[in-house]
Amino acid sequence: MDELKHYYKTMKHISLILMTLCVFSNAWAFKQKEITAVILSETTMSWNGSTLPSYPDGQPEITILKVTIPPKTELQWHKHPIINAGYIVSGKMKVETETNDVLYLNAGDTIVELIDTWHRGVNETRKPVELIVFYAGIVGTPLTILKD
Repeated sequence: MDELKHYYKTMKHISLILMTLCVFSNAWAFKQKEITAVILSETTMSWNGSTLPSYPDGQPEITILKVTIPPKTELQWHKHPIINAGYIVSGKMKVETETNDVLYLNAGDTIVELIDTWHRGVNETRKPVELIVFYAGIVGTPLTILKD
């Protein structure tokens, strides 16, 4: 009978220790999963210093594109009629305007694009460029207009 009491008392202590460990390990694990937010861009201007235009009236439409630019590729000259911004996921690229404004971008950089200004992206490297681009316009407005 004494052995049975000793067994239950030991099991009670072990259970208490395990419960305490679970509580502390859960608190430690929760603390390790801290959420962070970092502002990558916050501006009222495009990358060349031009002030962004007001949003047009109409039904808002958000478009998010994943764009891959192959190595040694020049995009066509184009312009955007709506506000857009991008994040360079991987690779390096150059953005240039017809008036010779130039911006060099690397993985982790952001760009707030030019509005109604002819420009193009160029991948001069041997690796693809991958970027995510966010467009904020209204329904029916094209994202990009190509130059003839």
